Amino acid sequence: MVDTVSNDSGTTSGGAIRTNVPARLDRLPWARWHWLIIIGLGTVWILDGLEVTIVGNLSGQLAKAGSGIHITASQVSGFGAASYVAGACVGALFFGWLTDRFGRKKLFMITLGVYLTATALTALSFDSWWFFLFRFLTGLGIGGEYAAINSAIDELIPARHRGRIDLAINGTFWLGAAIGAVVTIPVLNDFPVNVGWRLAFGLGVVLGLVILLVRRNVPESPRWLFIHGRHQEAEDLVADIEQKVERETGKQLDAPDRYITIRERRSIGLWTIARTLFASYPRRSVLGLALFIGQAFLYNAITFGFAQILETFFKVPSGSTGWYYLMIAVGNLLGPLLLGPLFDTVGRRTMISGTYVLSGVLLLGTALLFHSGSLSALGLTLCWCVVLFFASAGASSAYLTVSEVFPMETRALAIAVFYAIGTAAGGITGPLLFAKLVGTGKVGDTVVAFIIGAVLMVAAGLVEAAIGVKAERRSLEDLATPLTAEDAEVDAASGRVGPRPDGGGLATV
Repeated sequence: MVDTVSNDSGTTSGGAIRTNVPARLDRLPWARWHWLIIIGLGTVWILDGLEVTIVGNLSGQLAKAGSGIHITASQVSGFGAASYVAGACVGALFFGWLTDRFGRKKLFMITLGVYLTATALTALSFDSWWFFLFRFLTGLGIGGEYAAINSAIDELIPARHRGRIDLAINGTFWLGAAIGAVVTIPVLNDFPVNVGWRLAFGLGVVLGLVILLVRRNVPESPRWLFIHGRHQEAEDLVADIEQKVERETGKQLDAPDRYITIRERRSIGLWTIARTLFASYPRRSVLGLALFIGQAFLYNAITFGFAQILETFFKVPSGSTGWYYLMIAVGNLLGPLLLGPLFDTVGRRTMISGTYVLSGVLLLGTALLFHSGSLSALGLTLCWCVVLFFASAGASSAYLTVSEVFPMETRALAIAVFYAIGTAAGGITGPLLFAKLVGTGKVGDTVVAFIIGAVLMVAAGLVEAAIGVKAERRSLEDLATPLTAEDAEVDAASGRVGPRPDGGGLATV
């Protein structure tokens, strides 16, 4: 339900409206409609996992004579990985800004189109510069997906399910990694050296086209619509969603009495957004940076460089590294799926800090065993399975955290900013440093890379324990009042609520 209030401010493009759209979305019972959202939006992480794993496993194959590209394995896992991640950082910032300005749906269609085109052209690479260029552009599309998709998912999923769903969706990265690991085995062993790796990239295009078809049915975020002066569209859309959910569940929905009043704006200035992130919410900004830097170094360094470790220290043939990737992918996938519900029950702070610190400590133990020569290729892989079981849930929670603790108008760009800064610090330098250290062939140098990743994860976990936000089962508007909100009201029996003095959410006055 939306009530329109006259506009008395020249700083906005529309009148003030009183709406219960967020409360109506949060009170929906789980239905098939929500699965449509998960399948249409969440499956893109499968593509990201596929991309990273394919490149990691193809590094040795691309370096072979006759591959069609003059390139070394270290260049593929180092500069090639860094190019992809750099593109993702730029794409997150650019498309994240456009997502907040022009809407979630328009941008998550565009970014997937960018990914599809760039991946197809990567498969046609004939020289190293072409390969690096289109790895950058592929990352550009994926980075844009992170901002558009995470913001859309959190704004459409009910608050009581948001943690586990967000973690599970981000965890499907590893389903893509598992697919990539399995696919690279036959394409590397059963096809000519200059054909197999091209087919592997072509698989990403096929999966992307399927996702594009499903995604056409995913709606715009009603929260974004009513903020940007399209409150009647938001009202009509939510009414349609309610009808579908009632039909699918057989439950009659009650009208919630929690309202929020906002003044519509067509756009929010970048300066306003930047001031909000770093001046109004400095502690939350520090938290976001810590979580992203820790997980970015660990994951981008290891996922891009694991095949190089197996080939360098254990002499595993390049065509067989996919089996080891499959094992760590399973560990990574199970972490968010099994631990995810605890983020909504035990709570964010306990689970995020626990998974970060525990994975860091376990990685230090792995580094010691690797240094002592106690591990075989299988032993190292099993150790990584345990480490990444916990690290994967923690890493997914980084995206969850920054998507829910900042005002709605800044959500996509907040995800983009922290992803870009954290990933630039850990995701670009990580693969480059890791490839250089592993490339020396010295065990001690590789151990240093392990220790850096472990220390950053532990440090991020301690930051979460100190200043983490208890966001479980709370509405997005309660966690951070929208910039356009003038006040929020409930019925007379419950009292009146308005913005907290500290800007942290809604408080009873």
